[in-house]
Amino acid sequence: MAEEIIHFNNRREAQDLTAGGPEFLRLIAGAFDIRITARDMWVKLSGPDERVQQAAEFFRILRDIRERGARLGEHGLRYALRAYQQGKGEELRQLYSVRIDVAPGRPPIFPRTFGQRDYVRAIMTRDITFGIGPAGTGKTYLAMAMAVSYLLKGDVSRIILTRPAIEAGEALGYLPGDMYQKVFPYLRPLYDALYDMMSPDDIERNMDRGVIEVAPLAYMRGRTLNHAFVILDEAQNTTSEQMLMFLTRLGFDSRCVITGDLTQVDLPPSKASGLVEARRILSNIQGIAFAELTDADVVRHSLVQKVIQAYREDRLQTRGRTPARPTDTLEPTA
Repeated sequence: MAEEIIHFNNRREAQDLTAGGPEFLRLIAGAFDIRITARDMWVKLSGPDERVQQAAEFFRILRDIRERGARLGEHGLRYALRAYQQGKGEELRQLYSVRIDVAPGRPPIFPRTFGQRDYVRAIMTRDITFGIGPAGTGKTYLAMAMAVSYLLKGDVSRIILTRPAIEAGEALGYLPGDMYQKVFPYLRPLYDALYDMMSPDDIERNMDRGVIEVAPLAYMRGRTLNHAFVILDEAQNTTSEQMLMFLTRLGFDSRCVITGDLTQVDLPPSKASGLVEARRILSNIQGIAFAELTDADVVRHSLVQKVIQAYREDRLQTRGRTPARPTDTLEPTA
């Protein structure tokens, strides 16, 4: 039998590394088959020597991640534990080496899963990136973080956010108000992400100057977007013609991210999704990346992942097929 004591530097660190309560410590104890005794500023690991060493290494990895500025929270800690149990300790340590700095005074943003890391790396290295995956996988949020980071570093001179306003059939002219008032309800998710990364005053000032522009997809026609970071959200609801129109707007020194969820296509049955077509036609073009996120990358409430999986299984059973899990999915361990 062996023992090792992990000392915390302060109460905040203790809270961050234990998810703020005994439940996560019990989860760790069960995962490594050891006993954990907890006090305010330390935890004692007791059990077989090899298992105690593994648990201690896991805590050291968590501390390294925290020192990089990341705050894992309960979801992140559980994800980290599953990853470590599956032999991905070093990969887990490197996951949080990808850091996105946004506006001063706002915390840095990190990819929270291996799929999100690959998505962010694709945005960094490709001029056009497609982020495809279910709700809650951070497609729009991470794209927005990258856009703000590029703007503040001077890599682009403006951010352009667009989305097909399919709920209004993109015929927005009859709606009251100016452009902002017309499109706000349809583009609210983009604003929500933006307000996490910049102050309201900075957002308003940049929108007044045209540095940040938000518009429905139909208003992109006929333009050339130079030195811009362009995000097309909800791309599964573009038609083939709209997708081609949008992709051909890209100008010099620009970067483009297209996000979508192929399970939430709201187009009429007679209309093919431009996102589906783009994935088929463009997947082999150099300079274009397709980042496929799965339910393993969901970072919302833990029930969201279960809801997505349950609906997927039901749909596949309805079609008479057995659901297959993605090969890159982190499976929960007992």
